[in-house]
Amino acid sequence: MSNTKSNPSQERERPDEREVRAEQDRETARELGAAGSQLSTAPREETLASLPAMGVIGWVRWFWRQLTSMRVALILLFLLSLGAIPGSLIPQNSVDELKVQTFKGLHTTVTPIYEKLQFFDVYSSVWFSAIYILLFISLIGCIVPRTGTFIGQLRSRPPLAPKRLTRLPAYTTWRTEAEPGQVHEAALTMMRKRRYRAHVDGNAVAAEKGYLREAGNLMFHIALIVMLVAFAWGQLFKSEGAKLVVEGDGFSNTITQYDDFKSGSLFDDDSLSPFSFTLDDFIGTYERSGPQIGTPRTYEAHVTYSDGAYGKPKKKVIKVNEPLVVDGTKVYLNAHGYAPVVSVKDGRGKEVYKAAVPLLPLDNNVTSSGAIKVMDGYRDKNGKKDQLGFQAFFVPTFAGSGKGTMFSQFPAADMPVLALNGYHGSLGVDSGLAQNVYQLDKSKMKEFKDSKGEQLKQRLLVGETMKLPDGAGSITFEGLQEWASFQISEQPASGWALTGAIGAIAGLAGSLFIQRRRIWIRAVRGADGVTVVEMAGLGRSESAKLPEELADLAVTLNAVAPTAPGPDTDPDTDPDSGTHVVAASSAEPSEGAEK
Repeated sequence: MSNTKSNPSQERERPDEREVRAEQDRETARELGAAGSQLSTAPREETLASLPAMGVIGWVRWFWRQLTSMRVALILLFLLSLGAIPGSLIPQNSVDELKVQTFKGLHTTVTPIYEKLQFFDVYSSVWFSAIYILLFISLIGCIVPRTGTFIGQLRSRPPLAPKRLTRLPAYTTWRTEAEPGQVHEAALTMMRKRRYRAHVDGNAVAAEKGYLREAGNLMFHIALIVMLVAFAWGQLFKSEGAKLVVEGDGFSNTITQYDDFKSGSLFDDDSLSPFSFTLDDFIGTYERSGPQIGTPRTYEAHVTYSDGAYGKPKKKVIKVNEPLVVDGTKVYLNAHGYAPVVSVKDGRGKEVYKAAVPLLPLDNNVTSSGAIKVMDGYRDKNGKKDQLGFQAFFVPTFAGSGKGTMFSQFPAADMPVLALNGYHGSLGVDSGLAQNVYQLDKSKMKEFKDSKGEQLKQRLLVGETMKLPDGAGSITFEGLQEWASFQISEQPASGWALTGAIGAIAGLAGSLFIQRRRIWIRAVRGADGVTVVEMAGLGRSESAKLPEELADLAVTLNAVAPTAPGPDTDPDTDPDSGTHVVAASSAEPSEGAEK
């Protein structure tokens, strides 16, 4: 190629120059023969320009080779990662349908577009599944032939030395008085000590090393398949649910016990692990001063659990990142709150309701709200059946009257106060429609009025009672309990997914940092009776380490077969060993080495 142009990156070869270059490439390939064969298991890429006219079968074969190429696999992997972005940013029906409905109500313009693109069901969408399946096919189609090729390479011997070793990227030579056989024997011993696969064939020693590079490459691909299979298996057979448990209450791992439950399409209800647990106590302590005031310091649920229907009870402390694990099912501690204990008496003074009512936190200081519903057993002073409802607002640490706020000042129950508004009428629970237990449907209810004709409302400390007007009864704030929310999940094949991830990292490290290379050592007797030793190396990719390694091998071999004295001295000769190593120019890389 001409060197007259100032910017080599912009110069283009003329057609006649390309023909000359191609002919040189073919000539070099013929000279190197098997020695210059591919040092990887990847199939050679074909372009449309280099292919003859093809029929249907030819086009199918070409499409299959493109699909199973590394380039397409990487593109599909990138598309899979890109497709997961809307699944992370947009609420998903598989995770929280309520959030999806809220999102649709707030974004009416983009909702129809998102629905057509299946952005609310990304991981089960047609386009995401297509990318997933194509990536799966691509990896399998890439691994199977490459594995066969790699096994064949392991079973075969390193290829014979090419006729002209000077065409290889790294080359060195010297003359010695040692016999060719002695040089071959010493070279064979040296290469095997360096963990090369080596053998003597004719007048040369052929050695090869770095097979772990291809093994790492195949391991990386296989690990990706393991991860994909584990992910698919986990999505099909997973189960996940939530349960809020008040201190003293328990949970049994059955569908009816869950507050919310989701599962994969192939999940079987009978496959739930049989276990149960009781929340004995929740302990939470918080930072009381400094910039991190209110930050949890102790946040743990003390439970007693049993593995199986007749398992022996065991104690366990569940913390935020330390779940209870029973037969592959994990119980995570998600949230915490308070459950005021209230008792309700009817107009005749009979206690008709007493329970700890969980309230939902509104902020980090556990300001909470909820509803207390008395559905059965209540009668007014005239003996008429009725239903009661109370809108509840609770603060664990009240700032005090006149402080201007009812919100909690601290998450611990330092000064618990319960504020109530009372209603009577129909709660709407007899309609057969599902109802939120934390919200009060006041459409068919009337509020209680105080003596001034205003809405009846009152703040209660523990032990205080709010009297209902007209002898309708009373409600008493009896005490306070705590609750904990748990996530119970079973994710099959999670261990396989972790194994695949570790294997992918290990395989990628091997394919990046291990270099596969071939070394040939030829010793022949010259016309003057002195043995000429030639050493050359070929790597999968151009690297400065190959000439360095060849020089180290040459120095070691030169100690056994020292340089013969001669009248002339090469200016590049090492004065100690009498050898020199020549690296191929980057402008003309030796053929046979993959770029």
